[in-house]
Parts: sequence; C-alpha cells; structure tokens
Amino acid sequence: MRYTIGIDEVGRGALAGPVVVAAVAVPEGFNSYPRHLPKLKDSKRLSQKQREVWYAYIWENQQLFSASARVYQHKIDRLNISQSANLAAGRALDGVLKQLNDADAIDVVLDGGLYLRRKKHLSLRPKTIVRGDQRRNSIKLASIVAKIKRDKYLSFLDCRYPGYNLGAHKGYGTKMHFQAIRELGILEVHRESFLKSIKMQPKAGSKNIVRGL
Repeated sequence: MRYTIGIDEVGRGALAGPVVVAAVAVPEGFNSYPRHLPKLKDSKRLSQKQREVWYAYIWENQQLFSASARVYQHKIDRLNISQSANLAAGRALDGVLKQLNDADAIDVVLDGGLYLRRKKHLSLRPKTIVRGDQRRNSIKLASIVAKIKRDKYLSFLDCRYPGYNLGAHKGYGTKMHFQAIRELGILEVHRESFLKSIKMQPKAGSKNIVRGL
C-alpha cells in the first residue's frame, strides 16, 4: 500500500514552550471522512472544538497513523527555531515510519518552511510545499495533531506557572504575555533568544525570577 505522510509544525513564533511537529500517514485513495465532521482545514482555520473532533477521528481511525515530536526552548536557543523545527520533523517522521509495516511506497510532504536533512529521510525524496497546510489533506491533519498536542502541553504549563496565562495565549507574544514577563520575570520555559529586549528592559520594580520546569 502507498502512503502519503504529511508533516506540519506549531509554535514556531511562540515566546515560550516547545515547537511541536506532527506527521500523519494517509493511505492512497483514502476518502472516508464522515459528513458529520467539520470541513478539513489547517488547524489555524478551525475552532478548538473542531480541532478536537478531528483529533479524535485521527486517533480512532485505524487507517491513519500519526506521531509527534517536541524540541524544547533550551535547544531552540542553542540551534535556532528553524533547525529545531526541522529536527522535530525528522523525529515525527521516524515515529510514523515505525508504524507502517505494510507500506509499498511512501511520499513525504512538508508544509513550507520545514525541511528534512538526514540522509535516511532524503532517500524518501520529501517535498516542501508552500502553503501545504492549505493544499494537502495529510498536512492539514498533521497541523491539527501538532496544535492539539502543543496546546495540551501549554495548558499543563499554565497550571504549573500561574500568573502567566500560558493556557490562554499558548506562549505567543500577546500583550498579556509581555505584561506578565515584565511583572513576574522570565521562566525556564521561555525562549531566551526571543526575549533579549525584555531582559534588557524589564519593567521598573519587576522581579527577575527564573523558575525551573
């Protein structure tokens, strides 16, 4: 059986938490999307409830295979975000490949900005597609898995670090998030390379707190 593996990431531009990449393998000719499901779109174009419905469908459908991988903030600071996302893409792909025992052939497609660098992956001739999350169903499914996985992790961090509202803004640079950083300090889960200006210009009277995960 031939499979197409779609790969997409979430969290590239966030100030806190990992970048998460998911891979979803779809068999050739697969078209069994139930009518009761929302129209399949990139995760950013779906509501949270719609994403959860799609995630449950992906998880329960035995014809679909998925895996995800994270690269955390410390490595992002060391490598940069592009290399970190590509590293996670390779790990997510490996997770799916381990599940495909009956694959006769595999096509790998990635959303724009993601690339595979290892020789074993290049042998699959992966294709990076501009706006792939709008054009390929396999990439749309991967974007949903990545989004759900990352959001759940940020909600966990929100409970661990109250006051930063990480569950609300998911680590992105909202006004609320910047205000919390200036008032409470930088956390261990923040990407310090993304926050140099905040570190250099803290709000007057703020506490310079760094908390471990």
